[in-house]
Amino acid sequence: MTHYDCKYYLATDVFKGFCKRDKSRINADEASCEHFEKATKCKHCHNFTLSGEQVGLCMDKADAFPEMIAVTCKDFSWGKN
Repeated sequence: MTHYDCKYYLATDVFKGFCKRDKSRINADEASCEHFEKATKCKHCHNFTLSGEQVGLCMDKADAFPEMIAVTCKDFSWGKN
């Protein structure tokens, strides 16, 4: 896993961001640290089904992107890697 997949990663652009824990600058694609916690992204949800290369369906009815953060989704359920 990389920083990009961590719930503490805050993107500032496509390549870099900040760690919300210690406010350090980090690159998105670097290996994650010991404080890594998986972010609630659609690709990790039980209700998400990939239907194309970069798009899928949420609960078989709404378009969703695998990398979309689902922190406010009331139907999010951990289920996929």
